[in-house]
Amino acid sequence: MTDSQQHNLLIINGKSAANPALREAVNEQRQAGMLITVRATWEGGDAADIAEQSYAMGMTHVIACGGDGTVSEVMNGLMRLPHDRRPALGIVPLGSANDFATSVGLPLEPGTALAAARELSAYPIDVVRVTAGSGGELATSYYINMTTGGFGAEVTSSTPKTLKRMLGGGAYSLMGALKAWRHRSYRGTLHWDEKEESSSLLLLALGNGSQSGGGQVLAPRAKLDDGRLDVLLVKDFRSVTELTKLISELQSFPDDGLFVRNFTTTQLTVTTQANDSPWPLTLDGEARYYDQFCAEVVPLALRVLLPEKCPLLSSNNRP
Repeated sequence: MTDSQQHNLLIINGKSAANPALREAVNEQRQAGMLITVRATWEGGDAADIAEQSYAMGMTHVIACGGDGTVSEVMNGLMRLPHDRRPALGIVPLGSANDFATSVGLPLEPGTALAAARELSAYPIDVVRVTAGSGGELATSYYINMTTGGFGAEVTSSTPKTLKRMLGGGAYSLMGALKAWRHRSYRGTLHWDEKEESSSLLLLALGNGSQSGGGQVLAPRAKLDDGRLDVLLVKDFRSVTELTKLISELQSFPDDGLFVRNFTTTQLTVTTQANDSPWPLTLDGEARYYDQFCAEVVPLALRVLLPEKCPLLSSNNRP
């Protein structure tokens, strides 16, 4: 597709609209012939609404300018459109963690990232549909990177935004260390592939992508286009000795360890134990609380601008 055929809609988190580097990048690419329309958000939900309007606006590409939350909201807006009307999704990372952009190998500097969006090819990738709720009311949303439940989600939801900006991904590690000895067990029943299992977990991760929480790799074998959900279960620990073993297994990711377990599936359903508090759950870094949820892969639902040698594409399997 040539520049004259490509029309890019930049959806910018309103808090980043005055970013000097981004403004300079937009001006530079416009002068180079890139057709760009810019829309900034004002409040929650704006990014999804603007993305949903992109096809009617004649856009071929929608570029999310912000952190993982902005990318997720833009993607959810695109998923409201019929499959054949969804513009390709590009990303200019402006957040504190930028887990998805980092894991797929996108540039992290605004000027380089926007220039790359002009040249990169769009690859079809899976998204994950989550149907979840609390108190009997269910809602549906989507994510492209990672959902974490339990301790990992608790850390994400409790890390102050100011601390995230100051320390970047290190903020999550700091909050995790502070909470390590005040954690709670997350009890529930898991269903997948005609299996059922009751568990007491420290952490649940459902990976379409590979990392979350500012660089924590939780699904090292995940691929974005394999039609599978990479599931990580981390059982609760009761002593320093068990914690040491747990940490060791998190470094090797065994398929069926004493505390760490990995498997793939196309769908996973979780129901929390009766009378327990709802689980904290994050979808691409955005925290929510649910007592039941189902994650299901929607194969090749969205085209995303990615590097040719992106490590999370099946065609680029590592040796």
